[in-house]
Order: sequence, then C-alpha cells, then structure tokens
Amino acid sequence: MLLASAAVIFLLLDLLPGDPARFILGINASPDAVAALRLQMGLDAPALERFLQWLGGMLGGDFGMSVTQRLPVAQLIVERLAVTLPLTILAMLISMIVGLPLGILAARRRGKPADTALMVLAQTGVAVPNFWFGMLLTLVFAVTLRWLPTGGFVPWHEDWIGSLRSLVLPSLALALPQASILARVMRTALVDVMGQDFIRTARAKGMTMDEAIWRHGVRNALLPVLTILGLQFAYLVAGTIIVENVFFLPGLGRLIFNAVTERDLILVRGATMVLVVVVTATMLITDLTYAWVDPRLRVRA
Repeated sequence: MLLASAAVIFLLLDLLPGDPARFILGINASPDAVAALRLQMGLDAPALERFLQWLGGMLGGDFGMSVTQRLPVAQLIVERLAVTLPLTILAMLISMIVGLPLGILAARRRGKPADTALMVLAQTGVAVPNFWFGMLLTLVFAVTLRWLPTGGFVPWHEDWIGSLRSLVLPSLALALPQASILARVMRTALVDVMGQDFIRTARAKGMTMDEAIWRHGVRNALLPVLTILGLQFAYLVAGTIIVENVFFLPGLGRLIFNAVTERDLILVRGATMVLVVVVTATMLITDLTYAWVDPRLRVRA
C-alpha cells in the first residue's frame, strides 16, 4: 500500500500543469536560471528515473532539499511533527475522556431525557466547525479571560509548559467533533451489547446492570470504538491544517499548505508520504488492538 501511495502521489504531482521552476522564479526569470533550477529539482530526468531516485532516497532517510526554504525536507518534517503529533495526541485524549463516558451514560439512560439531551449535544458538536469553535475559544479564554495565548507556539526546548499552553485551545477545538462522534458510536455499540445473552446471564447471577455493563459490556463494545479511534487519529494528523492556520501553529499541515502554494513539489511529496506512513501505521496498530480487546479474534497455530 505504501508503494502504491508513493506512486499515486508522485504521479499526481508530476501531472500538475505549469513549470514548477518557472513558478518559483517568476515570469521574469531568465531561461538559464529556470534551466538551472530544473536541473536542481531533477525535472530534466525521465519520470520513472525520478520516481526511483525519490523512493531510494526516502528509504535511506533522504527526502531531498526544499527548494523554497533551502533546508532538508526531513529536517522540516521532524520540526513540524513536534507540533502536530502532540496536538493530535492531546486532542485524542480529550475526545476520549469526554466522549466515551458520555456515550456510556447515554446508553445507560437509553430512552430517558438524559439520553436525548446528550445525543442532541453530540449532534451539535458534530455540526459545529472546529475552526469556528477555535475562534470562539480564543475569544473567551484568550482575549476576554487572558488565561491562554491567542496563537503561536513556544518551542519545546525553551518552555515546555508554554508549549502545552499553546496547544490547549487548538486541541479543544479539534476534540469537540471527535468527542461527539465517539459518544454516539459508544452509545450505539453499548446499547447493542446490553441486549446480548451474556449480559442477561450476568444479571441472572446477581450483578446489577451497572456492574454488568462495566465488567462485560464496555469491553465488548470497544471494537467499533477502536475503529473510529484509529480513523480519528489518522484524520487529525492529516487534517489539522485549518486549526493550525487559525492558531498560527507551525505544524505539518501548515507546512504542506505553504509548500503547495509555493509549488515546492519536493517538500509536498516528502511531507505527504510521511502522512501516508502515519495513517498506515495507525490502521495497523488498530487492527492489532482488536485481538487484545477481543480474544476470539486471536489466531492460534
């Protein structure tokens, strides 16, 4: 899958209309300067040769040199991942801490006013755009109360507490729709589990409904939740660009956006391929976690 993704990324970027070297240098650039930049970017070689060179370089940890920033692409990606990955992990933690208990509570109060209120709240959270919610959080907690910074990012090595403060508001903005989705999925899965025979058996042995749910129901309802968690993590890593721009965070999404606007194809290819690797690894870890949650899925020789 990684090989197929690399081929698609390279092919799509290679088919973009226009000359990247001419775009970078401007319409007034001399032909010699354009030819020199094309040589530097490797655009004069055949497509297959450039593709194989790109693959070989990535396997050796060499993603090439950014044409616009004059820095190694690998260095730029590592620097930006130091912002995007903590932001994604913090948003996921918040969404799980909020969404899973709300889903369990809604399932336990199924058909009652509390269930209806929680599901209406969850549907509202799904419908609210995260960038709008981020601006609202900034207005309340940064501008009015002055508890948190309005944007920007403090490097981790300078002040890690300041770095965490910089990520609080954007992580909350990202976590709202994800927590809402988790709450709805958890409720649906748990309601289905509550009707299974093993729950009735547990009740017949003297357990209360709450005890049966916590001891047996929640774990059996986690399989669809794990699927959603894997998809959400992959989505957040690859889709933080809007929130990063709202809060002026130097993350990977903003790096790719700037590289696209500047037609820095070398940087776009390398950064996009890193996202593909992260998403693929996330899906693999999710699949492996299924067997840990549900022993019936384990295959024994």
